[in-house]
Amino acid sequence: MSSAFEGFVDGCRRALADRATPAQAVETIVPLMHEFLPRANGLLSHSHRRSEPAHYARNAILVGEELSLYALVWLPGQWTPVHDHGSWGVVGVIEGSLQEQAWIRTSPDDGRNESITLLPGGVLLLAPGSVTSFVPNPDHIHVTGVPASGRPALTLHLYGRNMNSFHVYDARAGTRQRVDVAHNES
Repeated sequence: MSSAFEGFVDGCRRALADRATPAQAVETIVPLMHEFLPRANGLLSHSHRRSEPAHYARNAILVGEELSLYALVWLPGQWTPVHDHGSWGVVGVIEGSLQEQAWIRTSPDDGRNESITLLPGGVLLLAPGSVTSFVPNPDHIHVTGVPASGRPALTLHLYGRNMNSFHVYDARAGTRQRVDVAHNES
């Protein structure tokens, strides 16, 4: 990890030191991400910019138990499944545009992985320089990607945990399951 990325992550760690809640964490990190984004593009190595033809690419910059930082590369037509994170997160758009559709859980979250009712919510279109965030409890359920008619996108994702798994939802079946997610080492 470059010294500039180390400085960004260290600044985030210092800012988080006295933040007790996920909402306080993202409130603190969003301005740091916004300030860092213009420099981030020039700091990313070739390995951070790798794409995958079959799905969006998660290129690790830092993988830790308390913070994880990834550069995600999205080709036109690539989308996440409907998912949540089980963590707070802050996402900044470096290049291209990223589309996000929220899903609203209308059934209570009693810990079960079935009998889940989801309804589509609002849509955000995030342009270069945009920063968005989310917190758990209730978790932020969404789908993110680039429309087939769009241009490739490059985004920076900071999570408050090792983002090696998340819940994937099947809105039609009313189910969710925890899945492991891989990343490219950078």
